[in-house]
Amino acid sequence: MTAVVVAVVVGYLVGSASPASLVARARGVDLRGGGSGNPGATNAGRLLGRKIGVLVALLDVAKGALPSALFGLVAHDAGLAAGAAAVLGHITSPWLRGRGGKGVATAGGAILGSHPLWAPIVIGVWIVVALTTRWVALASICAALALPVVVLVADRAVVELAWALPIALLVVARHRRNLIRWWAVRHAPASDGPSRLERGRPL
Repeated sequence: MTAVVVAVVVGYLVGSASPASLVARARGVDLRGGGSGNPGATNAGRLLGRKIGVLVALLDVAKGALPSALFGLVAHDAGLAAGAAAVLGHITSPWLRGRGGKGVATAGGAILGSHPLWAPIVIGVWIVVALTTRWVALASICAALALPVVVLVADRAVVELAWALPIALLVVARHRRNLIRWWAVRHAPASDGPSRLERGRPL
């Protein structure tokens, strides 16, 4: 139990660090004032360039993977707790006044650190949906929902499901605005021109 408590604290603190905000601030850019306003890898790439976006994404993955893997060496439950706490820290970062990123990359890192054989499946779902729909938010939601499905198929352990479900729900909840916008577009009155979805552009 002590290891789990320490893992939660350390995981949360590591996850709460925001590489996107730090890099953007060093370049004189406010992520909150541009693009989607989200302090994450996607928005960093949009405003600062693809290379910066990839760098931030890798750092966000590391925030979830390293605590999970290191504490997993002590105890499996501690590794799971550290990864989940890192995702929560990324989303509710106190350094950003509780307004963190959406947790997708950090969640991917938590999966990689705890269950490296499951990570390719979840990542594969993200890639397929992203390439098919060109909609990053939908790919993230589908990948998040794939995690508990993988747990049920591969493991069925209660502790694993108790770890996977909160992570999936956190990521989906952080994309609720994307879902609301999608619903609004789908049910908007007909106009003279095609909608963004009809033109194949992501929301």
